[in-house]
Amino acid sequence: MTITVNRRPVEHVEGETVGDLLKRMKYSFPLVVVKIDGRVIAKSAFSSTPIEDGSSVDVIHLTSGG
Repeated sequence: MTITVNRRPVEHVEGETVGDLLKRMKYSFPLVVVKIDGRVIAKSAFSSTPIEDGSSVDVIHLTSGG
């Protein structure tokens, strides 16, 4: 049972949400965009959106500067 996170295979954890995955992967960027199978997940839904086995997850951190 695996998922793909940023094109790398990662063990799937049953019942894991987007928020849980971000913590497990130690993604602590203040501004991130998460897509599951091409669908953008609202930040307000991170704690309630489960990740299904076989899903492709893209985590994109946004930066700003000048």
